[in-house]
Amino acid sequence: MSLCQGAAEGHRSGLKVQKHHHVPETKFQLYENSGEEDFCRILTYQLHTLDKCSFNTSSPLVIIVHGWSVDGMMESWIWKLAAALKSHKKQFNVIIADWLTLAHQHYAIAVQNTRLIGRELAEFVEWLELSSKYPRSNVHLIGYSLGAHVSGFAGSYVSGSAKIGRITGLDPAGPLFEGMSPTDRLSPDDANFVDAIHTFTQQHMGLSVGIKQAVAHYDFYPNGGTFQPGCNFLHMYNHIAEYGIAGIAATVKCAHERSVHLYIDSLLHDDKQSMAYWCNDIHTFDKGICLNCKKNRCNTLGINIRKERPQKGKKLYLKTRANMPFKVYHYQFKIHFINQIVGKQIEPTFTVSLTGTREDAENLPIVPVDGIHGNKTYSFLITLDTDIGELMMIKFKWEGTDVWANIWDTMQTIIPWTSGAPKKGLIVKTIRVKAGETQQKMTFCPQTHGNVQLYPAQEKTYVRCENEFAKGEQNGRRD
Repeated sequence: MSLCQGAAEGHRSGLKVQKHHHVPETKFQLYENSGEEDFCRILTYQLHTLDKCSFNTSSPLVIIVHGWSVDGMMESWIWKLAAALKSHKKQFNVIIADWLTLAHQHYAIAVQNTRLIGRELAEFVEWLELSSKYPRSNVHLIGYSLGAHVSGFAGSYVSGSAKIGRITGLDPAGPLFEGMSPTDRLSPDDANFVDAIHTFTQQHMGLSVGIKQAVAHYDFYPNGGTFQPGCNFLHMYNHIAEYGIAGIAATVKCAHERSVHLYIDSLLHDDKQSMAYWCNDIHTFDKGICLNCKKNRCNTLGINIRKERPQKGKKLYLKTRANMPFKVYHYQFKIHFINQIVGKQIEPTFTVSLTGTREDAENLPIVPVDGIHGNKTYSFLITLDTDIGELMMIKFKWEGTDVWANIWDTMQTIIPWTSGAPKKGLIVKTIRVKAGETQQKMTFCPQTHGNVQLYPAQEKTYVRCENEFAKGEQNGRRD
């Protein structure tokens, strides 16, 4: 048992005798409207402060728990998250758990302090329940970085068999937590439902800012959970070498904090909820083969997550944009290639242009990682920033230059093909598409029947196959 843990145990036993004399380190600030100073402090065991602050016992409670503090100041994301929660259609009580005095320490000391703050949070929730019959199942802790583990400890320290309703970990901290047992970090046992969003788990010198391992019922890994679109890490390692862990704090803020803004996004854009999909890893996801929603294999990131507890935790992956709203639309393209150049692997680049019932999307790149060889089906993930509606037509182009034409001419000269024999290229008979968000499956055939040959610098048009609509009317949009 660490020194801090031992102190916490003694502190806990002391509470049973003289709770009213204990002054918590944590300040519970009820956020009221929109300003950074617009809050009212609720004091544990002082019932009149609930009335003074107009705490609504019939509304859900969200407690925001910040993480390690470099400068001892509240970060701006706290107010943005609080305002987004207050603006949501649900009438939330929003409390900010201010533990800056113990978070503004050397990181290792702040880590030790997380258990003490967790106990104070648990004590606060128990007091609410005892004093005003406020059910702990209505409590949702949202913890960022170290605050995620504080929330986990709070959930584990609440007495009795009933648990806190929900804990959300926003890029839970990695250093001194990665690889630890469930009792020493945030875990699925800490609440009725636990979800986590991992946005900066990139390893450096054996440590990651955010924890890489799964810690929840649903663990989301946007863009693989390492780097995030729009975050520039060009000088990260130089900063770490020069400034140590403070360099990390200054440099990785963008990706680490992206977890918060993804959650805020889910509160502000009801019509653009990001969907994520169960997959083994990001490399498999990048092939597009995980866009399946059967048996709880997909879920919504953020406030509107489907709170079903799987028997075993699920890792979910998704792509996002660089800016809010972050939602993209995921598509799997399955293309069967026949490479007619026997014994030769080629490494082409393709682009697709899509025509939908609402919008079009042009020149989306497809690059086969291992080239094209033999007679094989390849799967690709394509993401769109906008909802194009139902996909109706695909223009598929083999990007190439005149160099390719010279290669074909040279090969015609060297190899004694019969006069008039067709050039050797690729055969693409059909393109099968699955839309992740709607789960709709579609098959596309060449617009010109029998025209299945594809050569460099050539573009072909594919439309829904003739039997596609009849099949769709019979089957609807079943997966």
